[in-house]
Formats: sequence, structure tokens, C-alpha cells
Amino acid sequence: MLHLIPPPLHRALLRLAHAARKAIWRVRRPRVAGCRVLALDGQGRVLLIRHSYGSRTWMPPGGGIHAGREDAVEAARRELLEETGCVIDAPRQVVAVTQDLHGASNRIHVVVGRTGSVPRADMREIVAARFFALDALPPDMARGLVEDLRGWIAAYHSSEN
Repeated sequence: MLHLIPPPLHRALLRLAHAARKAIWRVRRPRVAGCRVLALDGQGRVLLIRHSYGSRTWMPPGGGIHAGREDAVEAARRELLEETGCVIDAPRQVVAVTQDLHGASNRIHVVVGRTGSVPRADMREIVAARFFALDALPPDMARGLVEDLRGWIAAYHSSEN
């Protein structure tokens, strides 16, 4: 049904919903669970996206985990497909970290795997999706994320052996 909304209006509604969620979370301070997906292509590059709402910095795809209905790997598969059209092969959770997210305690499960898919941005929630070499990551990423990405990918590679 959401596909019937024109993309510019859809993006505006996403920005409003994001602002409302942030305000509610600052007051209620809930505990939430989500995933980040590090999808590597055949050249070892990592897939990053830019949202149409929020900070608009480059970040890994991801989102919420449906409590009681899916685990972190299932959520990672779903989120990657929804956000980029990519399918992940041999996904594994490498770490779970807790971070503050607009007042919420967010338990993030980092899932790493490989993809042979070509990413596409839906121009609604996602306005850009592309692969980056680990030594040529974009400068406009959240502080500390570059080091985290490299560490999480190294953990994935070390668990392959």
C-alpha cells in the first residue's frame, strides 16, 4: 500500500515519523533490538546506505528485529532485502553491542555475510546504496563506525578459518 504514495511525500512522512519516534523514545527510554548487516561483495567491499531521514550519513543496512518472530540473522536477511534488494549468503552474527539510540537502549546484532547482488535504492526510505572498499570508506559516517566496521569484518574473516 505504501508504494501508492508518491516518493517525495513518502520521504516527508518518514522524516515526520522518525522525529516522532525520537521524541517518544527520549521520554519512554525503551529497550529495543535491531541488526546491522555488513554485506560484502566479491571484492571484499562493504555495502553502505543513506536513509532519506535521520542523519543521512552512510551506514550499514539494518533495522528492528521482530521480537519472538525472528532471530538476528533472519532480521538481517529481511532488512537487507527490503532496503537494498540484495540477498545475503552465509550470514553469521559476529557481535552484539548495546548503544543509546535517541534515549532507547538499542541492542544491535551485527551480522556479516556475502552478496553477489547489485544494490538498489528505493528512493523512498533509502536514497543511496553502494559498495565501498574498507580503505576508501566515505568521510560522512558516524564517529567510531569506521573502526567498528573494520573490526566486525575482521572477526567474520577470522571465524571463516
